[in-house]
Amino acid sequence: MEALQEARYGLALQLEFIWRQIREPLIVPILRVSVFLCLGMSLMMLVERVYMGIVICLVKLFGRKPEKRYKWESFKDDVELGNSIYPMVLVQVPMYNEREVYQLSIGAACGLSWPSDRIIIQILDDSTDPTIKELVQLECRRWGSKGVNIKYEVRDNRNGYKAGALKEGMKHSYVKQCDYVAIFDADFQPQPDFLWRTIPFLVNNSDIALVQARWKFVNADECLMTRMQEMSLDYHFTVEQEVGSCTYAFFGFNGNYSTP
Repeated sequence: MEALQEARYGLALQLEFIWRQIREPLIVPILRVSVFLCLGMSLMMLVERVYMGIVICLVKLFGRKPEKRYKWESFKDDVELGNSIYPMVLVQVPMYNEREVYQLSIGAACGLSWPSDRIIIQILDDSTDPTIKELVQLECRRWGSKGVNIKYEVRDNRNGYKAGALKEGMKHSYVKQCDYVAIFDADFQPQPDFLWRTIPFLVNNSDIALVQARWKFVNADECLMTRMQEMSLDYHFTVEQEVGSCTYAFFGFNGNYSTP
């Protein structure tokens, strides 16, 4: 027992000696470089924040908001043409084992206000749980019995994950008749007037390729943590994406809640 303790003590002394030998010539220079790198990145972030702050102030000052920069006209009913004046819209909702939210998301997509013969709801179910798959399919059938044009699509693999499911969904024959595609994540609940507010931008401006909306959070007031997360993401949508759009620079494509 004493021999084991002595061996441990001897090993500890050796490790301490090695650490003292390499600390100054090796560890200290690495830490110094790391500090300078952190300072450099902090400076870059500061410059970026100042730049974005200036741009967003100019946007608000000179009124370069999207609704003022681009033409937006609501659709006007035509007795002769009927619903044919409205573009055909495909709404894609990719899912993967979404037991908690599948009813809310499908209900929100099916509740979009748009002529029923000019919209297709496409549920892309990549679920691996047979029970959840059956529940999602039953929910689609329930909405279909109400007259909603809803399609339930599955595939044999999960290649490409969400992006792969969206791409696979575009291969169906009925998609060819659609003019625009709206994408919503499985946990999104778009407002019923979402298409009425976004599609006119695409119809009236040929230079616009996509319209994407900011997020709002149903549990923002649940606690301090959710409130702080909302404030962080508010900055992303209100400042970062707005600046990228107004300056024709690169900006993030949300991949959801958008209409390309």
